Amino acid sequence: MKILEENAGALTNFEVLDFLRAKGASRDPSRVLAKVAMSEYKVYDYLVKTPAGSQTRESVKEYFTAIKQHDLSEAEVLNVLNIRPASEVEIYHIIEDCEERFPDEEVTEIVEKVENTLPAPPDKATPEEITKGDEETETQKHDEISQDQTEDGEQMDTS
Repeated sequence: MKILEENAGALTNFEVLDFLRAKGASRDPSRVLAKVAMSEYKVYDYLVKTPAGSQTRESVKEYFTAIKQHDLSEAEVLNVLNIRPASEVEIYHIIEDCEERFPDEEVTEIVEKVENTLPAPPDKATPEEITKGDEETETQKHDEISQDQTEDGEQMDTS
């Protein structure tokens, strides 16, 4: 492989996720079939839970076309795409000097374009699911420790 252009530009979260999927990353629990490093799987697992997990090439292309008319820097355009703000309040934290650069109507228009061009982010886990997941993890850890102790020949106290 030959590098044609060094530092060609920043990547969107969608582009990174798409690249990892092309390499074979998926939600396969065994994760032994694909040629993807464990660190890449960690990135994949994170990105699937972000707005990039529900985006498509078409939606990203449509977003870039729709957002061009606003005077946003490249970094701001990428941040809006990656974060996918759902309200005007969130836009003010992404766009530098937003209050001074854009009237309220234009900020509302940006949010509407984001909502119309980009799909909603994946659902977040409920607090009950998070708690249940933590309990299952603790039980699994306890079982693994118990198995390790029995394999080493040590007696387990079952009382």
